[in-house]
Amino acid sequence: MSAHAVMTRERRDEEAPVVEVAWEGQVVGARQDVEERAKALDRLRLSDNIFKLMTRSAAIFVLALLGGVMLALFLGSLPALNEFGLDFFLSQSWNPVTEKFGALAPIYGTLVTSLIAMMIAVPFGLLIAMFLTELCPMWLRRPIGIAIELLAGIPSIIYGIWGLFVLAPFLQQHVQPGVIATFANVPGLSALFAGPPYGIGIFTAGLILAIMVLPFVTSISRDVFEAVPPVLKEAAYGLGCSTWEVMRYVVLPYTRVGVIGGVMLGLGRALGETMAVTFVIGNAHKISSSLLAPGTTISATIANEFTEAVGDLYTSSLIALGLILFFITFVVLAIARYLLLRIERRIG
Repeated sequence: MSAHAVMTRERRDEEAPVVEVAWEGQVVGARQDVEERAKALDRLRLSDNIFKLMTRSAAIFVLALLGGVMLALFLGSLPALNEFGLDFFLSQSWNPVTEKFGALAPIYGTLVTSLIAMMIAVPFGLLIAMFLTELCPMWLRRPIGIAIELLAGIPSIIYGIWGLFVLAPFLQQHVQPGVIATFANVPGLSALFAGPPYGIGIFTAGLILAIMVLPFVTSISRDVFEAVPPVLKEAAYGLGCSTWEVMRYVVLPYTRVGVIGGVMLGLGRALGETMAVTFVIGNAHKISSSLLAPGTTISATIANEFTEAVGDLYTSSLIALGLILFFITFVVLAIARYLLLRIERRIG
């Protein structure tokens, strides 16, 4: 055997253990990678399960909270409902001395003031939103938008104080006398705008609510109007449509779901508003055909009398008013949701 062959065999003998060690190292490294990957997957699976549990618990907590509120209101109102039965909803009598209670006057005041507010706020809100998105100069758009947002952030008690000391005297001295004289001989309207000009009353409360609801309707309508694809409006303008026709036939149909949602949000605010209405509505437990007469709402009655309620029946009657307001709000939101669902199905 030559010397070269001997050296080759010796080198081969020296390299063979290195290859085996490298192979074993790769196997061990791959096994460690698999184990680390399995641990990482376990950690991700654990965090995902915790996240699912947290979100599900939050959702169930909301349902439990809603059910708890409903149950508490129902149990608290049982003494009044058992005592008066259906008359509680049909009577406008409210006498804590004789313990005769009826919810008809607060229900009437709540619905009428909210209706007045929406009749004023919705057209104005839509017109302001149309102006801001289509016609307003850029330098004026931002100040108006900030003013609307500031109106939404003012506390309701500020609106109430302003309504009592500024708006109500102004209406009493400068507006209501003229309205009463104008509609005095008009059938139907003479009953709606009759009586002495108190300043405070159902109409003033509805006007305050309209001012409070207006920012919500305007802001949401402006946002959904701005979400309309420009190509749709440009196509309409290209066909020769005017700005009003573009808003009427393109923007409003495209954004009706969002607009209805904004209106319903404002209606929910109007139904439950308390302090501002309490200041200006007059707090009279009676139903009058005149919108200028004093009245009351469910939330105003509860806020005014809950601290003075003495006796289980008195307290239970106020809780029953809260249950009625809860039911009215729930029905309004359910109807809004149903209308939105029908619109979405029609659009496809």
